[in-house]
Amino acid sequence: MPDSRIAEILRKHQQTLLADWTTELKAALGRKLVKEKDVEVQCADFLRALERGVTQGSAEKMDDAAWAEMKDLLFSISRSRSLAGYSPSETATFVFSFKRPLFARIQRDLPLEEQASELWTAGSLLDQLGLFTTEAHQKAREELINRQQQDMLELSTPVVKLWDGILALPMIGTLDSARTQVVMETLLQRIVETGSAVAILDITGVPTVDTLVAQHLLKTIAAARLMGADCIISGIRPQIAQTIVHLGVDLGTVITKASLADAFALALQRTGQAVVKMQPKKKDRQPEKDGRERE
Repeated sequence: MPDSRIAEILRKHQQTLLADWTTELKAALGRKLVKEKDVEVQCADFLRALERGVTQGSAEKMDDAAWAEMKDLLFSISRSRSLAGYSPSETATFVFSFKRPLFARIQRDLPLEEQASELWTAGSLLDQLGLFTTEAHQKAREELINRQQQDMLELSTPVVKLWDGILALPMIGTLDSARTQVVMETLLQRIVETGSAVAILDITGVPTVDTLVAQHLLKTIAAARLMGADCIISGIRPQIAQTIVHLGVDLGTVITKASLADAFALALQRTGQAVVKMQPKKKDRQPEKDGRERE
């Protein structure tokens, strides 16, 4: 931007611009403003990066290396404000609120014949930076949502150790490819950690079973078998049984049970274990005060 005088104005009036901008920013954001000291630091960093950009780069090509520092700064600000609950427009206000102080300084310092060109350049430049801030905010939100979804997937597929050598994986909700991958990875990891020989996949909380869901279950079972563990599917309700038969899904090699209790009993049998019902111990007879036993 060799013909622009914006860099000269930024160098000459940095402190004045900084003071006017922070006042403008506080008025625009009101009570949602982050810590005042943080805002001042961010504004000062922005002015330095802006001066470097307009001195070494071009307002028409924001992909120049001269704007790398500015992009890193705006992405960091957008990310922190996104996590703090700011909207995209509130985040972009950080850039757009600088227009009034900069435009006022251009009109005050430059002759009339130069103002129109410099105002256009400054407006175009800040618009690009504001749009970049909005895009960075959206990207940060998407990353946060994806991470939360991943966390929810992991939390929604807990692998529980029911007994020595027996694992249970209760599944709730719809099974899709992404969730099946999490289920498979979690189950295989627990099989390795516990050395379990049997894994029970309980689908009582799965609303529907279609061809795709059945395929996902078969893939999980095949992977568990490769790790040396047999799988039992429990929670087969009458409606699900009818659907599987209607779809022609072959579960002939898979053991299925109607309830988790039935599957657990079979798992105990396969691992050579048993739960025995014990008779409650009789309470010891307490002697009466005269020495006779209570009947």
